[in-house]
Amino acid sequence: MDVAPRVVGVIRWSPGHVQRYARTRPYPSEEPTLKADPFDQLALLEVQGLDSQLSQLAHRRKNLPQVATLEQLRQERESVHARSVRAQTTVADLTSDQTKADQEVANVRARRDRDQTRLDSGQVTSPKDLQSLQNEIVALDRRIASLEDDELEVMEELEAAQTELAAATDALASLDARIADEVAALEESTSEIDASAEAVRAERGAAVSRVAEPLLTLYQKVRASHGGVGAAALRHKRCEGCRLEINGADLREIAGKPSDEVLRCPECDRILVRTTESGL
Repeated sequence: MDVAPRVVGVIRWSPGHVQRYARTRPYPSEEPTLKADPFDQLALLEVQGLDSQLSQLAHRRKNLPQVATLEQLRQERESVHARSVRAQTTVADLTSDQTKADQEVANVRARRDRDQTRLDSGQVTSPKDLQSLQNEIVALDRRIASLEDDELEVMEELEAAQTELAAATDALASLDARIADEVAALEESTSEIDASAEAVRAERGAAVSRVAEPLLTLYQKVRASHGGVGAAALRHKRCEGCRLEINGADLREIAGKPSDEVLRCPECDRILVRTTESGL
């Protein structure tokens, strides 16, 4: 679309000196004048209305509340899943630590029991050996007590990790249930919108069949460059595409055009269709 300044008035700065001023706005490109039956043009308005409905349905489909809710729930699930993985790793590590601690306590306790058996059997008769054996049993008792304290600490940490893992597992189950509910709701809403869109497309097909190909081609071209609105009605001296009121000079020019001439809005360059409510 060409854009060119248009002189809309003058400013007189001093006697004999005139400075023209202009504003820049889009005007119809230099295209051959297109002719189309007035009924075709009215049918084009119907096509535009149906295309607008399809755009609205597509927007609704893309912005269904379940879409945002699912995104939030999935992000939350990702966080909880990471928490669950950390808890699983901690439980596995602490379980291994507890196994090692249990084994070490068992080994030291077995050695202590062997020493106690030797001491009780009377096989050791040397006072020096007896004293050494008794000292070793005392040291082993202290070692067992220390290892059991460590073992208890590991058990407490393991219990806390298992509690955290259970909480994360429950949270994941709850989130999965909520996600499933939202997915079902989204599918239901999407199906309803798709059914509506299918009905609108069928209606559009019928409307398109009543529009001559050259007019339809121009409409598609204009619509692509004007935010999805290629044709608009002229009602009460106002273009319903740009919502601007058309000035008197342009209205008089429009009124003088043949009814089968395809017009363009002087403000937004969309196809402008005259109606019984145009106010001409």
